[in-house]
Amino acid sequence: MASIVLKSSPLFLFRAGARPAVFAAPGPNSLRHATSSAPSSSTVARRRAVTVANDTGRVPWKQLSLGEKAARTTQQSFNLGLVLLGAGMTAAIAYVLYLEVFSTDSKTAVFNRAADRVRKDPECLKMLAGEGRHTKREIEAHGEPSWSRWARNRTIASRHETDRAGMEHTYLHFYVEGPVAKGTVQVHVTKRPDENEWEYRLLALDVPGKQRYYLENADAGLLSQRKQGKMFGVRWN
Repeated sequence: MASIVLKSSPLFLFRAGARPAVFAAPGPNSLRHATSSAPSSSTVARRRAVTVANDTGRVPWKQLSLGEKAARTTQQSFNLGLVLLGAGMTAAIAYVLYLEVFSTDSKTAVFNRAADRVRKDPECLKMLAGEGRHTKREIEAHGEPSWSRWARNRTIASRHETDRAGMEHTYLHFYVEGPVAKGTVQVHVTKRPDENEWEYRLLALDVPGKQRYYLENADAGLLSQRKQGKMFGVRWN
């Protein structure tokens, strides 16, 4: 048997002693029908159910079931809560940092100004660094000492109160060290309700073995006035 194929369509089949048979080649419609009848992989493959733990947001909202929509809403509400909590904590930390460090009313600001006064005073330099010419860099000022070397000299002992007249009082003390001696600085500052700046009532340096040195001593004048007060209508001097 011999067969000859001419082009691609139609197909002619020749046999010896018989009439040629004609076979129609498959057309594009038949191929399209065969292709469309094959099951689609995207239809067969089912997606994983969306839960609170595995939701990535890739599945559109319209394709979610009622339970999956509830899971996505719960997850997004939780994430929003975390963001708001983080923002609130950041704002609180920034506020505390401002009050304790950057504000002019903070004890750190009062400490820095008082320590700078001590470092620049010639008599304080003499008491802490000895005779001769010295610079303020030789004097170290710090708060309460700590057993930890990493947290050393960070806490400043202080007390803040407001009297009946509305005047604010801040009391603090800190420590200073020089090449030859160590000392303690006592500070008392006040601020009236209508004022923005602190006023020194007391700024004194105590060095063991030496007499107290006063940089500011307005409290002494106030104490003397109290001692000269009246008793039973009579001024006692």
